[in-house]
This record gives sequence, C-alpha cells and structure tokens, in this order.
Amino acid sequence: MIEDKLLVWRFNRGDAAALCRICEKYRDDLLKVAAALLSDRSGVEDVLHDVFTAFAQNTGRLELKGSLKGYLAICVANRARDRNRMQRRRGAADLEQVRPERPAVAGPEHNAIGQEMAAKLDAAMAGLPDEQREAVVLHLQSKMRFRDIARLRGISINTALSRYRYGLEKLRSSLNGEMEP
Repeated sequence: MIEDKLLVWRFNRGDAAALCRICEKYRDDLLKVAAALLSDRSGVEDVLHDVFTAFAQNTGRLELKGSLKGYLAICVANRARDRNRMQRRRGAADLEQVRPERPAVAGPEHNAIGQEMAAKLDAAMAGLPDEQREAVVLHLQSKMRFRDIARLRGISINTALSRYRYGLEKLRSSLNGEMEP
C-alpha cells in the first residue's frame, strides 16, 4: 500500500518508471480479471492495454482514495463490460472458439475432464448478469473486500454482497452438481 502511494505520487509527477512498475506489478492480476469477465477471451490483452493507456493519460491528475489494485480492477471491469456489450451488439460469440486454454493436470483423461469442467464453469460465468459476474470475480479473483467494491462501484455494501450472493447461487444452480470438487 505504501509502495502504491509512492508509485502514484511519482506517476503524477511524470515518472515513466513508476508507470512501468505499476503495469508490471498488476498486469497478471488484471489479466485474470479481464479473462474472467470477458465473453470473448481474445480481447483480454486489448482490454488491459486500453486500461493502461487511459491510466497513463491521467498523469498529474490521479487522486486515489482507495487501493491502486482495486482502482485498476474496476477500470478493467468497466472496459470488459463495454467490450461485452459491443460483442452482444455484433452477435453472440461462439464459446468453442474463445475458450481459454487450461494447463494439463496429469494426463489426457485428466486434461479432458479439466477442460470439460472449465468449459462448464466458463459457460455458467458467461450466463451471469454483468453486475453479478463482476462482484464474484472482483471478490474471488482480485481479493477485493465488499466495501471496496461498493465504494468503487458507487453502490451500497449490501448491494455488492447481494450481487455476489446471487451470482454464486446462479452458478450453483446452473452447474447443478455437474462439477465434482
């Protein structure tokens, strides 16, 4: 947190190395958030690039009240939501073509089972309303607290909790015991 405040301070004074450090520090986490929120997995890098480009344009004007990681995760969520809306307007993406590759576990049968389970989870996540999917991903993937999600989203903490809870319930319902622990 102190490093982030120093990085933001340096960034606001035009230090390009601070921007590079912010990108390096949060890139992997933000890629995971984008991958979890996007219907079209091919746009993950594009979303992250757009977020960091817009972020870089705020040099000297960034006033951060919460965590830098949380702020960037919300920016990624917003950009992913916009991209999903654009994709829906153009037509539904074929999930078979955009499924992310999953690492093999132990052998071909484990790999096939893992890919099938991942495909079911991906499809169930894609079926959630944007607000619920964001709450689930921001809390579980980005480890954001509900009060931070609520503050950055401009909603009450109860709304953030409800979106998360309803999202998990819909995931359980749609998966309906199809996935084994």
